[in-house]
Amino acid sequence: MIGRIQGILIEKSPPAVMVDVQGLGYCIDVPMSSFYELPAIGEKVTLLTEFIVREDAQLLYGFLTAAEREAFRLLIRISGVGPRTALSVLSGLSADDLAQAVAAQDSSRLMRVPGIGKKTAERLMLELRGKFSVAPVASAGTGVQDDRLEVQRALMALGYSEKESAQAIHAIAPGTNLSEGIRQALKQLSKGSLQ
Repeated sequence: MIGRIQGILIEKSPPAVMVDVQGLGYCIDVPMSSFYELPAIGEKVTLLTEFIVREDAQLLYGFLTAAEREAFRLLIRISGVGPRTALSVLSGLSADDLAQAVAAQDSSRLMRVPGIGKKTAERLMLELRGKFSVAPVASAGTGVQDDRLEVQRALMALGYSEKESAQAIHAIAPGTNLSEGIRQALKQLSKGSLQ
């Protein structure tokens, strides 16, 4: 099993990255929460990994934190939740946000993740209850301006221009957290309401 990879980041194409380890390139899918925190191309990176072997593929998933990898492992143990769905959940919610939502049994937070409906969210809440060791305490935010800059960076990583992403962040309500800010900005961009 491959549990950790350390090397040079040579390619970033959401959600996949490629890490060069002494001449061997590992293609690794990462949740967007990790993707946004990756160093620049050409810099050293360390990812905790989960190696999944299927009948038709061998897949490698990477995470910057142990909490993210553990949340991923908990999600894929649930019947009907595959690695892609788990990656989507962790792209829409941080591991801390997921743990807090489960502790509060707040399925509405999960329903904000694209592809997660009411039934799936409620089932995930039920299956994950009591699985997280401790629900993390919410950390102090970095401020509205910093969150808006992070949203803009995320949009640019998804292929939107600097102008489009700058306009989209103006639609975000003050005090909105990062994942909700990204969701709101994408909604505005998909409506084509930005000129």
